[in-house]
Amino acid sequence: MTSTMSLVEFMQHPLFLGALPVLLLLYLRSLRNKSRKHRGIPPGPLPKLPIIGHLHLVGPSLHQSLHHFSLRYGPIFSLRFGSVPCVVASTPHLAKQLLHANELSFTRRFQSSAIERLTYNSSFAFGPYGPYWKFAKKLSMNELLGTRSVNSFQAIRTQEYHRLLRFLGQKAETGEVVNLSEELQKLTNNIISRMMLGQVVGAWAVVREVSKIFRELNMYDFFWLFRMFDFQGIGKRVEGIFERFDKIVERVITEREKQRKKGKNGSKNGDGQGNKDFLDILLDYSENETSEVKVTRDHIKGIFTDLFAAGTNNTAIATEWSLVELINNPKILQKAREEIQNVAGNSRLAEESDCPSLPYIQAIVKEALRLHPPLPLVSRRCVQECKIENYVIPENTLVLVNVWAIGRDPKNWENALEFRPERFIESPETAQVDVRGQHFQLLPFGAGRRKCPGMTLAMQEIPALIADIIQCFDFQLIGPQGEKLSTKLDMDERSGLTASIADDILCVPIARCNVLEILG
Repeated sequence: MTSTMSLVEFMQHPLFLGALPVLLLLYLRSLRNKSRKHRGIPPGPLPKLPIIGHLHLVGPSLHQSLHHFSLRYGPIFSLRFGSVPCVVASTPHLAKQLLHANELSFTRRFQSSAIERLTYNSSFAFGPYGPYWKFAKKLSMNELLGTRSVNSFQAIRTQEYHRLLRFLGQKAETGEVVNLSEELQKLTNNIISRMMLGQVVGAWAVVREVSKIFRELNMYDFFWLFRMFDFQGIGKRVEGIFERFDKIVERVITEREKQRKKGKNGSKNGDGQGNKDFLDILLDYSENETSEVKVTRDHIKGIFTDLFAAGTNNTAIATEWSLVELINNPKILQKAREEIQNVAGNSRLAEESDCPSLPYIQAIVKEALRLHPPLPLVSRRCVQECKIENYVIPENTLVLVNVWAIGRDPKNWENALEFRPERFIESPETAQVDVRGQHFQLLPFGAGRRKCPGMTLAMQEIPALIADIIQCFDFQLIGPQGEKLSTKLDMDERSGLTASIADDILCVPIARCNVLEILG
């Protein structure tokens, strides 16, 4: 469990010990009431301790811990995280029941206190399903994340791909070490920044902190009585991040408002022609008194936080895992390069428009998303009591669909733990499986109304970026002490709610072509 205070330290805190008798009394009373009200919930592991529930059984990787529970207690089981009841599902059939067949009973997402604060309590990614959520999603899809809009921003993405390739080419000439993980984060941050604001703002460092705290599982969110005390230092840390981020977005919005008064808009396509960008569109709605939903300044900032965090972090994680698997599987890497060579040749770089002609690259991305979904748990909150497989799911239960476990289940996939992109080309059963939420054995972006709205953008970026990088470079891997590595990259995951690789990829790029000459 990622936190600034361990569970043991938390339980030894004087305030916790002092409140323990009151907590026990309240716990026993609530337990008696709930046992009368909710019979027939899924079974779960023992022991369930007073106050903390099953938190003592959870390891650093929540999705892996839940997978181990499912091997013992079955594909659907119950847990209690502090005061929060939880149900976990780990099969495609159950995922379909929860995210599709009974979707209207699970229209809310889990929103931590950190997410609530950093999105100005105005998140559409995590906020409640209702008029504002519908408005914000429709606006984002129409103007930023839908297929038409994503295609209109292709020039921006290409410019950022080339910026990264030029940077790597320069480092290859000097033999300098590169933190490839950080460079991928910068690239995806630049793309979403330019799409939203028409410019790159200096927000990468603070966006990285926002993404980091978004993915942490904090005890702060599971002990209702202790939210008034900042045991872990989470509140102080969140406020520090909030102040830094708010200064940046407030400056950008204020500058844009001044430009608008002078009759100037942002540039949607980064071409300097004055077409409206996403910020201008949001400001139009905020100034429109007849709009179906009144858009406030906090709404605008909250949407920016959502899009910066998701658009930067998840796409970079997926690209990183794809590259790690290719580096660790040289035969697959060689086959991918041969496909690129057949399509793009030696005189130009692969482009997004080439991707439909690169089915093996597409299969590599799907295989990486199967084994390493950036968000391994799809979370929902039950908004009305529901029955799933003869089990009762009470209202306000946190429901987690373990898409990481589903993607690695041998019942769903042959040789499930093997990285084998060919399965999406050669096998009639899996060749048609897609990542867009219709095939419940592969759900890296979730499913239903609340699936990831950035899916189309991610599936444009990741294949093109991978193709460009492996076309142009090999990599000499570097260890944490600066030593050259000859072994495969470690596949361990970082603890938390996202499944990023544990250690950043440090490497010296080795040019396979004269990329600086090709780029000009």
